[in-house]
Amino acid sequence: MAGPTKLLQDGPVAKSKMKKPSCEDCFFHQNMLCALALDSACPTFRPAERGLAPDRQLAFVFRAERTTAAYAFPPPARA
Repeated sequence: MAGPTKLLQDGPVAKSKMKKPSCEDCFFHQNMLCALALDSACPTFRPAERGLAPDRQLAFVFRAERTTAAYAFPPPARA
């Protein structure tokens, strides 16, 4: 039981160690393009060290080609 309990305890600890984004870390704030005066990061926050590069997205991988419809199902049984 020590394993699962430890995993549950590591989750919140790992999240608390992450630095929360602030307005000072934003690309728009550092380049004097922000017109908002907020206490926390806004929805348009972009990390300044990354510039305006978008987040990396997952690649779509096609599955192997499926069999044709004629062979997908067995023929109906004759009564």
